Amino acid sequence: MSFSVVIPARYAAKRLPGKPLLDICGKPMLQHTYERALESNADRVIIATDDVRIQEAAQGFGAVVCMTASSHVSGTDRIQEVSSQLQMAESDVVVNVQADEPLIPPSVINQVADNLQQDSKVGIATLCEGITDKEEIIDSNSVKVVINNQGHALYFSRATIPWQGSALAKNCYRHIGIYAYRVAVLNQFVEWPVCELEVTEKLEQLRALYNGIGIHVGVSSESIPPGVDTQRDLELVRAHVSAGNA
Repeated sequence: MSFSVVIPARYAAKRLPGKPLLDICGKPMLQHTYERALESNADRVIIATDDVRIQEAAQGFGAVVCMTASSHVSGTDRIQEVSSQLQMAESDVVVNVQADEPLIPPSVINQVADNLQQDSKVGIATLCEGITDKEEIIDSNSVKVVINNQGHALYFSRATIPWQGSALAKNCYRHIGIYAYRVAVLNQFVEWPVCELEVTEKLEQLRALYNGIGIHVGVSSESIPPGVDTQRDLELVRAHVSAGNA
């Protein structure tokens, strides 16, 4: 299994400015994420940014950094530029690990890369977890996914899907935002215009489905701790790491 990990890192987060460099027990958040990625089976781990502060911090802890354009509107665009800079082959596999996932288990990075390489019918792979909490099922911040009998995504939504999930707390899956891409699909993706479904749901992966690209969705082999979106999330992660759980 051969793949690369790219960690897109932006400085200008709305809720937590400078988020990738926020301290978690003596290390910037980005370093925790980078070290988790290094524990996977990836051939290489690259940090992609347009900010010199992130570049300097990442190089300070020994990371390989690709400087990318400041005009990118998504991590996918940034990852595609990295694949282009490094002249990756169209058959190569790239895993997108979010910079604000300092507790991500290395095993799930391997899982999503392997799932893509094992399924020739798809161009993207991602993961999900079963959810039974009714509040989460109806929460629009929790993205749901419906999967067919081949493990391929039928649709992603912020709404409750399937509908009976809200009543039964059954057969409902939360999407986890880790992706493995074939480089050929990355190259196509950045050329496609934004589609209406993507705008309506505010979910970028719908652009791929809209254009006929299959997405494999595997149930995560491990429970994935939440990422960091808010100050409360940050404090929870700090407590987790301080207690020796990472």
